[in-house]
Amino acid sequence: MDIQDMFYACKSGDLQRLQYLVEIKEVEIDVRDKWDSTPLYYACLCGHRDIVEYLLDKGAKCEANTFDGERCLYGALTDDIRNLLKSYHVISSRTIRRDLYEEFLRRLLEDKLYSDVIFSVHGEEFHAHRCILSARCLFFAHMFKTKWQNRTVIELNHSQMSPGVFKATLQYLYTGHMEVTMDLVDDCLKLAKQCQLNGLIAEIEDRMKKAQSWESSKPGVRVTTLVLDPVNGSDILQRDLAQLAHWALPEELTSWVVGELPFEPESMPLTYPDVCFVVENHRFMCHKVFFCGRSDYFKALLEDHFGENQCSDNIPVVYLHDVSVEVFIRILTFIYSDSSDLHAGIVSDVLMSADIYLLPGLKRLCGAAMMEFVDLINVVHMIRTSRLFNLPRLESHCAEYIANHLSKVICQENFRELVLEDAGNVKQREEADTIDIVDEIRYYISSFVLTYSEMEEANEKLKLIDNLLEELDIEG
Repeated sequence: MDIQDMFYACKSGDLQRLQYLVEIKEVEIDVRDKWDSTPLYYACLCGHRDIVEYLLDKGAKCEANTFDGERCLYGALTDDIRNLLKSYHVISSRTIRRDLYEEFLRRLLEDKLYSDVIFSVHGEEFHAHRCILSARCLFFAHMFKTKWQNRTVIELNHSQMSPGVFKATLQYLYTGHMEVTMDLVDDCLKLAKQCQLNGLIAEIEDRMKKAQSWESSKPGVRVTTLVLDPVNGSDILQRDLAQLAHWALPEELTSWVVGELPFEPESMPLTYPDVCFVVENHRFMCHKVFFCGRSDYFKALLEDHFGENQCSDNIPVVYLHDVSVEVFIRILTFIYSDSSDLHAGIVSDVLMSADIYLLPGLKRLCGAAMMEFVDLINVVHMIRTSRLFNLPRLESHCAEYIANHLSKVICQENFRELVLEDAGNVKQREEADTIDIVDEIRYYISSFVLTYSEMEEANEKLKLIDNLLEELDIEG
């Protein structure tokens, strides 16, 4: 429903609704519909300049000379929008958060963090990680166990292998995305076939067909760069890297994880761990590149060698005493795959550990999971939790829940206490003229009212709030 609302807001020019969906609901701005069109394309097509500018500011993809970029330019209703697209030199930039999963994986190739293998392609070097390539590609897993075993530098000097092709393929294996000029596409297909990357082959061929069809229908338009940004690419990437988390589990705990592995036991690759975490006497064989890359806490812990001693195979051991096995497994899964199984009985403990281990992405994931468990009994407690751990999306969801169930929540004593606390904060600040929780609830009552009956219902709810404030002797 949120995705459909996103497309409708871009078509109708509803900037307030779009801001709500992007900033509060955190809907992905580059989603595609069944016609392979993005919200930015519809905003251009319908002539909503403010929507176009907002999406570009939030990092919507529209690179020049690509399929999406040319469609937006060609379909733009006005020259003003067309000029805006052309002048936006950082169109492809993303709003980068420190813990953004895709940004973390992209940096692994650029920063060479904990690289354990170097590929030399006609003299150009590429630093990589055996664990990632083994999890993503059975061909690489086999080569690391056989021909490339114990080799730290691997030379690839075949005449049909170019640095640009190899770089694009590494980009796909690490991030699920690929950006390559059209003149290198055939060589990319050849390398993908040799590496048995059937998914990549299918994605390239599908994107090529769409680009060629577009060019033939729009004379004079040329697509010179192939960009793969598949809808399900991230899911496949997360599934593959989640195997590293599974293989890090001690043998006695593997039965805890539900789901089948995509590899048969006899073909499971080596994992090349370089750090061992001990939790409640269970040993987890992990990789510094993931823990240090995703958490400043673990980076400081491992790079300062705090609390370490040595295994017999020279892998450092770190004892974690402030976390349970059940919680650490969720943290482990998140660090590798950016997802985790968070049920009602454990999400609060995971949230506290995520805060300790400086994993804001996991905190947001916990907040999103907690949204599913909000009810009349715990909604006020959830608001307090959201504020304690800085989870604005959870707080907004709770305010919306209260707005929808106001007659049942307004009489609760803990809700009245919350209103009094927020009112007290207003008096202390003096410069504020609204009560936080009341202001949020009023927003969700009044916004998006479309019919007369909805307007009457909203007015009745607003009266309930006014009566409560009068009863508590508060001006709000």
